[in-house]
Amino acid sequence: MPSADAEQFTSSAFDAPPDAQPPRNPERLQKILAAAGLGSRRNCERMIDEGRVTVNGKEATLGDKADAVRDAIHVDGQRLVTDTRLVYIALNKPRGVVSTMDDERGRNAIADLVPNIDARVFHVGRLDAESEGLILLTNDGGLAHKLMHPSYEVAKTYQVEIPGPVPRAMGRQLKAGVTLEDGPVKVDSFRVVDAYGKVALVEVVLHEGRNHIVRRMFDAVGFPVQRLIRTQIGPIRLGDLRPGRTRHLSQAEIGALFKAVGE
Repeated sequence: MPSADAEQFTSSAFDAPPDAQPPRNPERLQKILAAAGLGSRRNCERMIDEGRVTVNGKEATLGDKADAVRDAIHVDGQRLVTDTRLVYIALNKPRGVVSTMDDERGRNAIADLVPNIDARVFHVGRLDAESEGLILLTNDGGLAHKLMHPSYEVAKTYQVEIPGPVPRAMGRQLKAGVTLEDGPVKVDSFRVVDAYGKVALVEVVLHEGRNHIVRRMFDAVGFPVQRLIRTQIGPIRLGDLRPGRTRHLSQAEIGALFKAVGE
């Protein structure tokens, strides 16, 4: 089973919401915006009148209708999710939990940490059992596919605990790239966060999604990983979310994810 930063997608892995293409059900656009939490209908009418709202790429006008499920609605250039069937959740995966929704060996799995919700959600990307940090959960298969596909180059940020002290040349070496058995890899950025005694905490940002890529990269330069935490996927930060806890993403965060993949 793929693990440790491996990101895979298959057409059967993410189910579209039930009745993904139902008959159109147009409603007043201001009603849809208000239901999505953008304020009162009057305020939403003002947004439309000011030219801040588009539907399927076309600037909306007062009196327009839209389908909350099927139409792509943007406000101030940011995608607004109006399909109430879609869920977007951030999880802080603790060490010792496997990145699967159902483990046939009976180990602790991320499904055990998901709150009771009606939707069937799937994880975006993986972390191995000994790694920790941010995993996204959603039933939006289209967005999930783009977040994991290497062509969209969505960056991931990791805090990595390694033996210290850190050589001055390590950052330059990892930015230039190291060669692994399955090809070269390099980081987008590298910085030393802290150093204490014989332990150092560094932060790396990369777009790679191959198996165990972060651990293998540091093994290649002679500094085996002692602890690994993913702190960010694209624009979504782990923040102060406690291990084992989840939270629903805000409309702004969801919009930022769509922007990260060009929508």
